[in-house]
Amino acid sequence: MPMVYYLGLSAFMFVIGILGMIIRRNPLVVFMSLELMFNAANLVFVSFASYHKVLDGELFVFFVMTTAASEVAVGLALMVAIFRAKKTIDIDQMSSLKG
Repeated sequence: MPMVYYLGLSAFMFVIGILGMIIRRNPLVVFMSLELMFNAANLVFVSFASYHKVLDGELFVFFVMTTAASEVAVGLALMVAIFRAKKTIDIDQMSSLKG
């Protein structure tokens, strides 16, 4: 397959992720959109690494995936703690946590 297909799919996934972060106000959807954007970037890294026959892209993807997994674990723990305190996880109401 030509690399253009992978890059097109990656751009499409990244745009869907950006739209999901901008349009939706649910924190779970925002996290899913962020993960979709990470996976789009990972697809670009893997496709370029495959094209140039080097392993640097796959190594970088490994670190991005471990960072994304830890980010999701911390984010979900924060959402559970906020839900227990506020009984809602609406992003617009999270600004009231100041002070």
